[in-house]
Formats: sequence, structure tokens, C-alpha cells
Amino acid sequence: MTIIPAIDIIEGKCVRLTQGDYMQKKVYNENPLEVAKQFEASGIIRLHLVDLDGARAGRIINWKVLENIAAKTTLAIDFGGGIKTEKDIEIIFDSGAVIATIGSIAIKQAELFYQWLQKYGGEKILLGADVKDEKMVIHGWTEQTETDIFDFLQENINQGLKQAFCTDVSKDGLLQGPSLGLYKKIIEKFPDLYFIASGGVSSLNDLVQLKEIGCKGVIVGKAIYEGKIKIKDLQI
Repeated sequence: MTIIPAIDIIEGKCVRLTQGDYMQKKVYNENPLEVAKQFEASGIIRLHLVDLDGARAGRIINWKVLENIAAKTTLAIDFGGGIKTEKDIEIIFDSGAVIATIGSIAIKQAELFYQWLQKYGGEKILLGADVKDEKMVIHGWTEQTETDIFDFLQENINQGLKQAFCTDVSKDGLLQGPSLGLYKKIIEKFPDLYFIASGGVSSLNDLVQLKEIGCKGVIVGKAIYEGKIKIKDLQI
């Protein structure tokens, strides 16, 4: 299982939100590159980089942060937040991301997302599925849909999707443990999907359990920044 630390960016700084609420923002480091280098030094090979300003504005804003980290580390970076057009995807790939993370567009403009899957391939596109009560949530978790997570994943797999991460928004940022039951169901239903867990990780034991149920990767954020999990312990 690949450990994928997250760096969320607001105004060029490394922050974390609680349950996606911009009013519950905590700045952990003024310099995201410094954080990324700490991850790299501990043997981490992947990074989940999120442009929260971009996600809110509907356009990429913090691509310079991506460019800086990509140029000065060896981390394989997936980048998301504000990707709305093919030009946005080209910008992030040109800036050093190896994978584009797409969320709301995959629901709101499914045909466009399918085109991207076919053009770039399933290895270059990571679907971010935010879920509450097994239904998709979009637009920074402000809008609940009637779209079932299992139907949604099946439709996208039919179009060439190969990798996805799922965040249970009721768990994210609370350090109360991940949604093992939901993730187990997804993995059993879609065994060929490269499935990444996200949200709620609070301890090394959570990581062990996620590995045991078959997660291929896990995104870890607040638990690292709050000292619940030490970076040096992430190689499980």
C-alpha cells in the first residue's frame, strides 16, 4: 500500500481544513516545499497536492507551488483543485504533475471527463469521489447529489477509469478513523480499480487496517500535521 501525504494549499501556504470548511482553516507551514522535502527525505514517493484556492475559485491558482515542488523534489505528484478545462490539465502536467485529480467535473460534465480519460489514459487521471451516506457530494462538499457511489464508479470504469480515491466527508479532518466498511465494499465490487482511501486516518493502526482490506493507497493529512502519525513511521 502506497502512503500518499497530502498538502493542501491556500495563499501559497500548507493548511488543513476540518470537514472542508474554509472557516476552519489551520496553517501548518508557510512553505509547502519544506514540507514536501521532509516527506521525500523519509522515503515517501507520492504526494497529493490540492489547490484549495483553485477549488473555491473554479480555476487553478497555486500552480507555481506545484512547479516549485516538482522541480525541487523527486515526488510523483497528483494535483487537483480548480481543474475545469483541458487547458488546466495541460498547465498542471507542464508544471510537473504526473496525475490530474478530477472531482466535481466528473459528475457535472461526465462526457467531458470521459473524453479526458480517453485522451490522457487512466494512468494520468485520478478520480476524487467525495461521499456522504454512499451518495456523491460536490462543490467543496456543499452540494449533496442523488448519485450512488457504486453506480458512479461503475460508469467511469466502463469509460476507462483505473484509479480513484474516496473521501467520506463525515470523517474527514476529525481524526476518528476511516470508513473501513465503505472502502471494503468498493474494493470487493471493483477489485481491478486502484483504490485509494482518504479521510479520517488518525493512527498507524488505521493504516494497517486499510492495508488489510486491500487499499492500494491511502492519503494521509491531518494525522501527520497534528503529530498523530510520525513521518518516519509511514513506511508500513
